[in-house]
Amino acid sequence: MYEGKFPHKRYRITFQFLQEHIPSTSKILDLGVENPFTKVMKENGYTLENTKGEDLDIDTSTIKNSKADVVTAFEIFEHLLSPFTVLQNIKADKLVASVPLKLWFASAYRSKTDKRDRHYHEFEDWQFDWLLEKTG
Repeated sequence: MYEGKFPHKRYRITFQFLQEHIPSTSKILDLGVENPFTKVMKENGYTLENTKGEDLDIDTSTIKNSKADVVTAFEIFEHLLSPFTVLQNIKADKLVASVPLKLWFASAYRSKTDKRDRHYHEFEDWQFDWLLEKTG
């Protein structure tokens, strides 16, 4: 198990989960542009490509055409108007995803400076489970 330093605690926890469940020989499509966690995965032997910043609510061609064994989506689905469409187009056998859960004491996140950086969905656990079930 990789014991290196991580810039954030959640990176360590996410990487440990990934390492336990996804072989480093898997080909991964990571939804979202390259980010600091992409670097962590690559530095630890994972082969992956990222989507290129296209609007995944409108253009799912990268997902449809992917030959990846695994799709990862870390903190992505809450930013989509239609995560249902994206999930339906995933052909990989495995999906590793994380979403922030809706909290009764906090309003939905919306950046004051970036119109694209907002949450359209904040799921309760049963809602995300249902979405995954409905999309197969």
